[in-house]
Amino acid sequence: MENKLDFDLLEKRAAQKKALSRCVIYFFLVLWALMVLFPFYWMVLTSVKSYSSYNSEYIPSFFTLNPTLQNYADAFTAVPLGRYFLNTLIFTLVTTGLMMVVIIPAAFAFARLEFKGKHLAFTFFLSLMMIPNELVVITNFVTITNLHLRNTFTGLILPSVTSVFYIYLLKENFEQIPDELYRAAQVDGTSDFKYLLRVMIPISRPTLTTIVILKVIECWNAYVWPRLITDDPRYYLVSNGIQEIRENGFGRENIPAMMAAVVVISVPLIVLFLVFRKKVMAGVSRGGTKG
Repeated sequence: MENKLDFDLLEKRAAQKKALSRCVIYFFLVLWALMVLFPFYWMVLTSVKSYSSYNSEYIPSFFTLNPTLQNYADAFTAVPLGRYFLNTLIFTLVTTGLMMVVIIPAAFAFARLEFKGKHLAFTFFLSLMMIPNELVVITNFVTITNLHLRNTFTGLILPSVTSVFYIYLLKENFEQIPDELYRAAQVDGTSDFKYLLRVMIPISRPTLTTIVILKVIECWNAYVWPRLITDDPRYYLVSNGIQEIRENGFGRENIPAMMAAVVVISVPLIVLFLVFRKKVMAGVSRGGTKG
């Protein structure tokens, strides 16, 4: 009888420790979530404050009783924000499409084809990831300038049509596909190109979806290269348009209107990530796991 009571007591204590551990974990998770989400809340809150009410706050207020949407209307009238959206859409779609055309055959070659110096070439290829981005930007700038492609969509797009990381990620995913399928396709007389289109791409669709989404986010947030390669407002992207909004649109002091423009620019990416977040996580984990 005593042994049973002792067992029940130990079980009860273990359950209490487990519950306490969960409470501590959830507390820190909630705290971290608040820290991460607070800047977004502050951005949206500031965007719905009027210019006069924002400037009259000596102590920042964490809520407003008189929200306004006038700042959002101003975001599309003070500067040609609609044109920036169109430029960004063209830049994103064309860059992502061309990159997929480049990285899929490259990943397939490293994953399935056998050629002399394959491993050495891939090792050298991966070593490119060690080069600082600043050096690449300088080299690309000199190349694009010498080709007289500044202030053109071609100059904006060309340096972004390949990615060592995405080729590596897709190669790892391709290598998980059983070799027996490739040998069977060769026996049936299927060419490598048909095997890639009909077998490898459909099987690797989650990883390909993840790469597309990540590239879209990367292109949408591009700032340094577009700002460096073009000084013509006709080719500005939404991220670079913020600087023009600050300098020529709302002025340095009209923070609420600037925040409204930032919210408008951020919404497409937030919606994209929320809709495809599971596919992004699944694709990344699948691409980096072998076996």
